[in-house]
Amino acid sequence: MSQGELMNILANISKFLGAGQRQPTGREASFDFCFNYFQSFRTKNNIEAIAATENIQLSCLHLGFYLASWGMLRNSPLQQKSSKHYQQLIENLVQFDRTIWDIDIPDYRNAARMSLLLQFGSMIATSLQHDSDTLKTKVMLGVFGNVPAFDQFFCPGLGVRSFCGKSLKKIAEFYDANGSEIDSYKIPTLDFLSGQPTGTLYPRAKIIDMIGYVEGGGPPLSSFYENRRTCPQVFLRRCGQASIRARGA
Repeated sequence: MSQGELMNILANISKFLGAGQRQPTGREASFDFCFNYFQSFRTKNNIEAIAATENIQLSCLHLGFYLASWGMLRNSPLQQKSSKHYQQLIENLVQFDRTIWDIDIPDYRNAARMSLLLQFGSMIATSLQHDSDTLKTKVMLGVFGNVPAFDQFFCPGLGVRSFCGKSLKKIAEFYDANGSEIDSYKIPTLDFLSGQPTGTLYPRAKIIDMIGYVEGGGPPLSSFYENRRTCPQVFLRRCGQASIRARGA
C-alpha cells in the first residue's frame, strides 16, 4: 500500500470528523448514542432486555431518531410511521442468532457469518415493511456496528452496488489491504449525558463507513465541530488525550 493511499484514508476520516472537538449536539453523534444504547445490553449480556416492557419504547425511540437524523425518513414510507412501527424489529432482533453481535469485518470471509448478515438484512425489511439496502445497513451499523451504511455516497466510494455477498467480500478486501491503517484510528463514542468520550470505540465498519462516505463525495460534517485550526493528524493520533482511546480500553 502506498503512502498516497494511507494519506487518502487519513484525509477522508479527517474531513468526515472535522479537526476539533466533536459536539454531542451534532448529527453524527446520533450514531454514538444509538450504538452506545444497544451495545450496553450486549456488555451486560442481557440482550433480551432490549425488548422488555420497561425498555421497548426507549429502544424504538433510539433507533427511530438515529435513522431520522441520518436521513432515513426522507422520501420514505417510514416518514408516515410512529416510533411504535419499530417494535416488531426490536422484538425480532432479540430473538435472532446472537452471533450477529460478534461479526466484524474480517468475518466477511466466513460464509456462515456473511449469510447471517444478509439474513438479518432481510428480517429488517420484513419487520419495517420497507426493503432498502440503505435502511438495512444503517440499522445494522447503529445497533451492531458490523456493516457500513450502503448509502448514495458510500457505495460509489468503495465501489459496491448493493448489500450482498460480493459487496461484503469487496469491503473485506479493502480492509485486508488497509487494516493496519484502519485499526490505528481509536475514536470513542460520545456519552449522551456528559457529552464526553466514552470507553466504547467506533467499530471497524464505522471507520470504513466514514472513509467510503467521503470518498464517494459525501459532504463534510465539520460544521458541527469546533477548533477547526487543530491539525487533523494530531486530532486523530494524539495518544493519551480524551479524544482518542486505545482499542479495547
